[in-house]
Amino acid sequence: MQDETPARKDPGPDPSLLLVDDDEIFVTRLARAMEKRGFVPRTAVSVADALAMIRQAPPAYAVIDLRLEDGNGLDVVEALRDLREDARIIVLTGYGAIATAVAAVKMGATDYLAKPADANDVTSALLSDGESLPPPPDNPMSADRVRWEHIQRVYEQCDRNVSETARRLHMHRRTLQRILAKRGPR
Repeated sequence: MQDETPARKDPGPDPSLLLVDDDEIFVTRLARAMEKRGFVPRTAVSVADALAMIRQAPPAYAVIDLRLEDGNGLDVVEALRDLREDARIIVLTGYGAIATAVAAVKMGATDYLAKPADANDVTSALLSDGESLPPPPDNPMSADRVRWEHIQRVYEQCDRNVSETARRLHMHRRTLQRILAKRGPR
């Protein structure tokens, strides 16, 4: 995690920030780094903790991990969006796929970041105005990764039905099951 403070605008009149991640070390470091950038962070390590904190005081900003030990971070996104429509929500995950990014944005997330993301990346995403395009990636996705992303998107659109997904992709069901059982390529 980098400790350089970026030359960006401040969080504004309500700097409240909720950080939700089941990796306690990561979320603690991120909280310290975000505090140096003018935010007032609170941390949660589970969906249940996050939902309780949101009901108590909905934050202006949130960074939510997609996969948590006790559930899905999208449940936290939806609950926060219901209680505070103007909240800027970033979904952060190590298991990123285009399908989950689309689902997160549809549920109300402002942006989607893949791990490893440092405090500068998170701050930029939270405070971006959305008007300018980000710079092109230094390392774009490989062709294998693009293929995997497409399969994941169709799988999500078919309500995670392997047989229907295989039929739509014109591939054998067992082949698809083997692809889905593996982690996505880099």
